[in-house]
Amino acid sequence: MTVTPQQVLDRVAGVLSPGGVALTDAGVLSEIAINGDRVFFSINVQASETGAWEDVRARAEAAVRVMPGVSVAMVALTAEREPGNAATPQPRRGEGIPHVSAHRSPQKPSASPMSRQAEIPGVAAVIAVASGKGGVGKSTTALNLALGLRALGLRVGLLDADIYGPSMPRLTGIREKPQLNDEKKMVPIERFGLAIMSVGFLIEEESAMIWRGPMVTSAIRQMLGDVAWGELDVLVVDMPPGTGDAQLTLAQTVPLKGAVIVSTPQDLSLIDARRGLAMFRKVNVPVLGIVENMSFFQCPHCGARSDIFGHGGARHEAERLGVPFLGEVPLHMSIRETSDSGHPVVESDPDGPHAAIYRTIAGHVRDRLQETIATV
Repeated sequence: MTVTPQQVLDRVAGVLSPGGVALTDAGVLSEIAINGDRVFFSINVQASETGAWEDVRARAEAAVRVMPGVSVAMVALTAEREPGNAATPQPRRGEGIPHVSAHRSPQKPSASPMSRQAEIPGVAAVIAVASGKGGVGKSTTALNLALGLRALGLRVGLLDADIYGPSMPRLTGIREKPQLNDEKKMVPIERFGLAIMSVGFLIEEESAMIWRGPMVTSAIRQMLGDVAWGELDVLVVDMPPGTGDAQLTLAQTVPLKGAVIVSTPQDLSLIDARRGLAMFRKVNVPVLGIVENMSFFQCPHCGARSDIFGHGGARHEAERLGVPFLGEVPLHMSIRETSDSGHPVVESDPDGPHAAIYRTIAGHVRDRLQETIATV
């Protein structure tokens, strides 16, 4: 049974705004987006009011999530209108304009965003796999790194947090939708000995994810907190490229034990990799090291090597920045073919040379992670 937008509106009508008005009468709701049994919408308020509305957002999301026929509900709190705009917003129906005293007591300074971090129950360590730009093979690296860690005997989960371009459904061949447990948490899909979750499991492959920053923030927090991850030694998070809302949200939501930066040897990619590394350092996330992907082209017929994108740039950059160099992965037909077919090379050809490269990188990450945790 598929719910309708009107049914969703009827349900959230019982949620009251901070002014005591029904949410549906407050003039703050976006269009209700429904994709099968998944419901998405946002609440748009003044930037100065977001603190008062966060509880409303949470109650609205909880109310929709328990509706029959709904497996996932994501409600974002957006604040697009800043105080001081030339146009004065009109009062919403049923809500007056609160009086502001000139002698109001000074507000307490807000707590650091990092103070809101919370461990994921059962997950010993969360690490991010990131890149400064797209197209460097980050998702393929994240999946094969997770498989390499699993091959070392660790219990591993993989979260595809690339909201705009989720790749894990294609890279893993997973087509089914996650189920809910008795606590209404999504259960990761088991594949290749990994617990895997992706926003791509909740939408159609060709759907365009036209989400603003706050919706991205809500989606990532839900993928972290509303998933029954179970007992894991490591949760590998495949991040979107860049240094935006998604990366900051992850760092503020859970205490990251480290980040792996993926780059190609090109100068342009290395410039963006520096930005990613600088961002993680700024939020006090240890950088476990740099992987040079597409390090060289290896002919599948004769085995000859060609440095199409240059070579050694990531290694030299790692040395210059004082972070470990984790290894180099060639641009090879078999890696591309196994990725496209949903049978990653570490799983499909575990005794091959490329699987060995990823396992070596995984070993470096494991050792570096143990060192990092030991010094905390």
